[in-house]
Amino acid sequence: MKRTILQSTLVTVFALMTMNVTDAQFIFPKTDEHTVVDTLHGYYLADPYRWLEDKKDPKVQNWSRAQHEATLDYINGAYPMLPGLRDEIQAYIDRDIISPMQLVADRQFFTIRKKGDKQSKLYTRIDGEDILLFDPEKLDPSGKTSMTGRDFTQKADKVAVGVQSKGAEISTYYIIDTKTAEVLGEPIEGLRGFSWTKDEKHAYLWVRTQEMIDQQKPVEVRLHKIGSPRSEDVALLVPADAKNVASVFDTRYSDLTFFSEGDFYATHSLRMKPIGSDEEPVEIYSNQKFRASPNAIGDKIYFYTNHEAPNFKLMVADKGRAGFENWKTLLPEREDIVLEGYTVTDDYLITQEKKDVLSRLRLYTLDGKFIKEVEAPEVGNISWVSYNRDVDAVFAGLSTFTSPSRIYRLDPGKLNSDELEWELFYEQEVPVNTEDIEARIEFFHSKDGARVPIFIVHKKGLELNGKNPTLLYGYGGFNIGISPSFVGLRAMFINRGGVYAEVGLRGGDEFGEKWHEDGMLFKKQNTFDDFIAAAEYLIKEGYTNTDKLAMEGGSNGGLLVGAVLTQRPDLFKTAVCAVPLLDMIRYHKFLIARYWIPEYGDPDKKEDFQNILQYSPYHNIRMGVNHPTTLVIAGENDSRVDPLHAKKFVAALQNNPGQIDPVFLYINYDSGHGSGQSTDQLIDYYEFRTRFLLYQLGMVEAGMER
Repeated sequence: MKRTILQSTLVTVFALMTMNVTDAQFIFPKTDEHTVVDTLHGYYLADPYRWLEDKKDPKVQNWSRAQHEATLDYINGAYPMLPGLRDEIQAYIDRDIISPMQLVADRQFFTIRKKGDKQSKLYTRIDGEDILLFDPEKLDPSGKTSMTGRDFTQKADKVAVGVQSKGAEISTYYIIDTKTAEVLGEPIEGLRGFSWTKDEKHAYLWVRTQEMIDQQKPVEVRLHKIGSPRSEDVALLVPADAKNVASVFDTRYSDLTFFSEGDFYATHSLRMKPIGSDEEPVEIYSNQKFRASPNAIGDKIYFYTNHEAPNFKLMVADKGRAGFENWKTLLPEREDIVLEGYTVTDDYLITQEKKDVLSRLRLYTLDGKFIKEVEAPEVGNISWVSYNRDVDAVFAGLSTFTSPSRIYRLDPGKLNSDELEWELFYEQEVPVNTEDIEARIEFFHSKDGARVPIFIVHKKGLELNGKNPTLLYGYGGFNIGISPSFVGLRAMFINRGGVYAEVGLRGGDEFGEKWHEDGMLFKKQNTFDDFIAAAEYLIKEGYTNTDKLAMEGGSNGGLLVGAVLTQRPDLFKTAVCAVPLLDMIRYHKFLIARYWIPEYGDPDKKEDFQNILQYSPYHNIRMGVNHPTTLVIAGENDSRVDPLHAKKFVAALQNNPGQIDPVFLYINYDSGHGSGQSTDQLIDYYEFRTRFLLYQLGMVEAGMER
């Protein structure tokens, strides 16, 4: 039996259409309908805005520019700039920012972005003098070219620095002498990544060009001889499908080269061979469900893996007998604890372990016997831990909501001693007032009874009267979860009386891989149910009400916002939907989106299609229903999520019968998925977005604005 799903076929008559709002009318550009009907797995799907997918079409470009300009004209007119807001945001973003010192061999490296700079610059310190090594503004005075990555040689005498233009995430690498700042040889273009080989005469290149992205070709790993033509590069790994990833690297503290292939979540093949040998790599692990990450130190190989262990475990093998059958469990999985990370010193194992969304450090012997918990110097969340063998020091990051992340240095020889000191290695001073801000973690139950964590941050003395303007943020996917982190720019919202809530949805990593699996593929609806339950919890507990509640999310979180917007349009006053995936029936056909098939499923398969169709935001807009005022944000140069999603969704909502509240499209024409923006771009963006929310939630009334 054929099934039909039809998008709205509202006929547009005028060149400009209007939406009624309280203060003024939002006049948005006309969107023509050129309906394409697909027959997919027995369903007819009508798509009136398919033509908006071609961003090279002048008609699409004109429509996009007109929509963006209409958004700017309306919001800048109806929502005037607020005294002090831009100044606060500018003070936070445009200031002297010095990165933590990176210690490589006996050298020191760091980045500086001084007040007035458009981008960060790379420096080294030699004999107490700071020497500029690389300045992206010399390549592009507009500030729209930014550093993307860097890789040092063993002695740190050379560094490969990557740069991207306008957030495109396609890098050009420059090899630089770290004493003279001289650029060595020609730049290496069209890359996703760069890694030196052990002999430093070659490099492993992750090759990505715009043509490869447009044609959905996988990223290739090639061996490049430094100084030779690219035509002589040797292909090492070329995945058969763009949904798979590949990697090759030489170990720094052993003599092995590892080759891995797989998808986002499974290591399909892990092979190894001695560095520099002509031998064929030997496969030591292969799985279609689990993953394993190797770390070779001397004669031992450590494997961080979720093999039959959703909360992860640490295994170990001798490099001479490295096959999976010889792996031994060093730190077993624990039922209520997630092993987030580890590091190995000469005498100890140090782990980063998470329980109820908070992480701590624990100390073990090298054969896996527990010694003690390493108490932090203040209440906070351990965000990472590492051991630097070059300087024989342990470094750990500590995060809280009310202060920027601090980095501490620990003496590895005193880890099991009462004399252990947490030496402050790095902290930032920021012009943000958090004295009156407090945060807590609470738990609520979702639709099916799952216990879900939520961070709630607000000013001290908050009255639970159900009237507080509240912003609910979520992501819920790709094994990415929430953890305590500095509020930063959110303070501008909180200090004006707002409540900021961040929810740990299924699909993240809050409680291990099982929590992730419960929010992916055929269980993706759990993510949306959790978010809806979080909103209902905030209302029930007296934090807010539907007229004071906003939601926000980006990328996969944009999908979240779009799904909740169409499933529960009654629950929110307003929404910010950034760089979103919204047409989930066609998502896998554009740019790098095949990577995400393991997370969402493949719409070319009937069962996956039927599941995805139930929540795909573009296909679930209800005719005649008014959806909340929504700001949809896209990056025109986005190489991850094509801006077509934002454009088609906005067109469908604007032209939906019954839509009264305005739907805005904001396009960043000099950015992609968000990375690499200049100082001015960041200030403009955050001021615009924050101002939108403040007005929407009624926070500009007398007494609410400082």
